Amino acid sequence: MKYIFVTGGVVSSLGKGLAAASLGTLLEYRGLRVILQKFDPYLNVDPGTMSPFQHGEVYVLDDGSETDLDLGHYERFTNTNLSRLNNLTSGRVYQEVLRKERDGRYLGKTVQVIPHVTDEIKARIHDVAKEMGGDVIITEIGGTVGDIEGLPFLEAIRQFAQEVGQENALFIHVTLVPYIKAAGELKTKPTQQSIAKLREIGIFPGIIICRTEQELEQDLRAKISLFCNVAPEAVIECRDVAHTIYELPLKLYKERLDHLTCKHLQLETPEPDLSRWRAFVDRVINPTRRVRIAVVGKYIELQDAYKSIYEALTHAAAAHDTAVDVTRIDAEDLERGDPAELMGHVDGLLIPGGFGDRGTEGKIAATRFAREHKIPFLGICLGMQIATIEFARNACGLEGANSEEFDPDTPHPVIHILEEQKKVRQKGGSMRLGTYVTDITSGTKSFGVYQSGSITERHRHRYEFNQTYRQQMEQAGLVIAGISPDGTLVEIIEIADHPFFVAAQFHPEFLSKPMAPHPLFDGFVGAAIDHHYPD
Repeated sequence: MKYIFVTGGVVSSLGKGLAAASLGTLLEYRGLRVILQKFDPYLNVDPGTMSPFQHGEVYVLDDGSETDLDLGHYERFTNTNLSRLNNLTSGRVYQEVLRKERDGRYLGKTVQVIPHVTDEIKARIHDVAKEMGGDVIITEIGGTVGDIEGLPFLEAIRQFAQEVGQENALFIHVTLVPYIKAAGELKTKPTQQSIAKLREIGIFPGIIICRTEQELEQDLRAKISLFCNVAPEAVIECRDVAHTIYELPLKLYKERLDHLTCKHLQLETPEPDLSRWRAFVDRVINPTRRVRIAVVGKYIELQDAYKSIYEALTHAAAAHDTAVDVTRIDAEDLERGDPAELMGHVDGLLIPGGFGDRGTEGKIAATRFAREHKIPFLGICLGMQIATIEFARNACGLEGANSEEFDPDTPHPVIHILEEQKKVRQKGGSMRLGTYVTDITSGTKSFGVYQSGSITERHRHRYEFNQTYRQQMEQAGLVIAGISPDGTLVEIIEIADHPFFVAAQFHPEFLSKPMAPHPLFDGFVGAAIDHHYPD
């Protein structure tokens, strides 16, 4: 087993996760089985209760773990299927250490950061190696070198590398080489100081990935090589990609990142055949046509809030040799404005998941516009609940219909809380989470796109379709296209006399990949193309 540790310096948001995922892509194309994991120094047990303004989207795994959005990159860029073992926070570490102390597991010893906290961190790496196997484990350390909360993680990986042997461990440092416009120069001093901090605690990077807006010329590479004690060829330029994040593996391959990695770890592998990946990227960059899809949400100004949604749209669009131009619409703007003015030019509408009542009336107005004007529609999680409320009010005449989440006193709670959620008081990790089976009704639009009567999808919700209103809604034209195997939960709804109006309680975006777009997104984008380019 070989181990790669990816750290970051100077500033946050340098793209360590994408760098780790891209390296995973390249190593997989060399025939290696790669496992990725993320260590986050913050004290939250997991990101499940954090605002998107703080942390972007929460990415859900098959086992129901609520994790960092970088795990989405890991699963999209590689074939790895991750679990709770692959995301660890300081909160989870300290929670486990204190539990063991209360249980008397430390036999009366004084509990300290070293060795007890660092041992807990190292144990997680061993657990992943034991339970998931593979040839290479890539571990990304969140945060920035120098952060107080990150020090136990850095000490733990220093110890770990010493224990497994330097030939089996590689440290890769992602750093910023800023361009100072007034001086007209790239500056290497922040990188030098970042590496110096690592070296002070005994970590010596073998590869440095330099984020830069300008070309990293040979004299600068030589300077970084000299002051940071790495080979000149191990100073890698990483400029912003021009069109899509999926260019990054190709850029890093050109810089020979995978070759250097295999050389350091003494891995004998063939050169990767990246032809399929190149073809996918080419379809993203040079599509033959374009469609316009509106995404209506309340965190619309945040790129990371709906990260997996946008990536799933990219995957589906590439499969159709089409580009998706996303129109981001703040749901509250629709509460004040005319949907026809904001949405009259789009070829599809997507309502993503979310919580809380802010902007819900705007989402309902957008959904009604799409339903009545035959614009392809895809609702996800909250989007399905919004579609249900809109249909109840405007197609069934149920005045005041709403979700119990938004209006506990609604006369028509067409969306109500799940029975098992009624007594839940603890917020973290307590929703209906993870993979569940859905049975799909034959002859529906959903059956057509899935080509299957039984599917598994990832869920994250507390509220559900109220089947008390099912018969009334079906009589008005709503189609129940997917239900749980026991028949108690409605998972997919459709409208029959519509080009494409499908809404799902689960999150299909979490299962979409570049070479395997999710069927619902594929069908939705196909319908948007038909709307824009009618026969």
